[in-house]
Amino acid sequence: MQKHVVGIAGLGVVGGGVVAMLEKNRAAIARRTGVEIVVAKAAEKDAAKTAHLKLSSGQVVPDAMELISDGSIETVVEVIGGTDFALDFVLKAIAAGKNVVTANKALLAEHWSDIFDAARDRGVTVGFEASTAGGVPVIRTLREAYIGDNITRIVAILNGTSNFILTRMTAEGSTFNSALSAAKSKGYAEADPTLDVSGADSAHKLVILARLAFGEDFAFKDVYYEGISKVEPADIRFATDLGYRVKLLALAKRRDDSAELRVHPCLVKESHPIAHVDGVYNSVLIDGEFAGQTMLYGEGAGRWPAASAIVADLIDVATGRAKTVAPRTSEGKLKVRPMTEVDARYYIRFQALDKPGVLARIAGCLGAQQVSISSAIQPERRHGGSVPVVILTHEAREGAVQKALRDVSGLDVITGETVLLREEE
Repeated sequence: MQKHVVGIAGLGVVGGGVVAMLEKNRAAIARRTGVEIVVAKAAEKDAAKTAHLKLSSGQVVPDAMELISDGSIETVVEVIGGTDFALDFVLKAIAAGKNVVTANKALLAEHWSDIFDAARDRGVTVGFEASTAGGVPVIRTLREAYIGDNITRIVAILNGTSNFILTRMTAEGSTFNSALSAAKSKGYAEADPTLDVSGADSAHKLVILARLAFGEDFAFKDVYYEGISKVEPADIRFATDLGYRVKLLALAKRRDDSAELRVHPCLVKESHPIAHVDGVYNSVLIDGEFAGQTMLYGEGAGRWPAASAIVADLIDVATGRAKTVAPRTSEGKLKVRPMTEVDARYYIRFQALDKPGVLARIAGCLGAQQVSISSAIQPERRHGGSVPVVILTHEAREGAVQKALRDVSGLDVITGETVLLREEE
């Protein structure tokens, strides 16, 4: 039987999962594919991470570069994380003629051209299914199922931590900080959750999906992103009363000769299927010009979903199914639309004094920028005190809305920070 020899850099949660899965399913994989995948070496400095794995002392090495110098290894798995050492490791592996499988979304988002240009020149494969949605096969879907179609839109939930927090806030009325604490206690959030809750993690993943979908060499800096830390229980409650759920969405939209790339909290109608993707689950909705709409759903992170995606990539490489070049070359046709030129419908919550004429003054600022009000709600009364005023707009230009909000913030009747959420259909 044919053998394919691999090396694994990093034996943390995901790397250890890959080793365990290959061991458990070794016979089944060989029977289904005709190829036996053999782990020759695994690089890990922390001995505690290797104790539970069925690896001999000779298989575990402290230096990942030993995987590159080992001529028997055909493919390396990079699950180290970060972008500095990981980039050096991946480029040296490619230069040595080795295929690479990685789950590193930040590395791909920030160094895509460097990696794929090198792989193309060397004639090796880079597999990255685990980089965007864990066990959800969105990379394979975009590269294969939609290869002959024209993708017009991607709407995705790509961060399980943020989705868990918003789900908790919706179900229990929790504050952001309380829901974040619950996420940490369950192991869904890192000790420093900044990348997750700021939207940066989703933005890294969106760059990868947008490159595959639109064939352009987008950069991480092209993505507008904001997080969920400013979403308050009041906004969740108002959204629910209005028939919406609040979700952190990653959006890629093709508009003629431009593309929108943005990550931010959105109001999604209760009737929309993505509104009910809860907890730590991920979902990716794809609109194709000919195929129509497809929605993928599953566990977006964690030991086993990520390991499953990595093993699938290893099998593709080992059996020759994987491509040896970047999925699509840059077509150079789409420019990223500035956020100020994006059109959307808006939910805006002001905190204002409860006195006559306040709503009219707010409406005047909006109207001066051609922002039309769809409906307005002042659910509480507190004469002379501060109350929330909620406004839904018709479709308007982002730049105009932001200018109107700056004007409103200068009014002497505004008593707190304004919250803005965009609606996604």
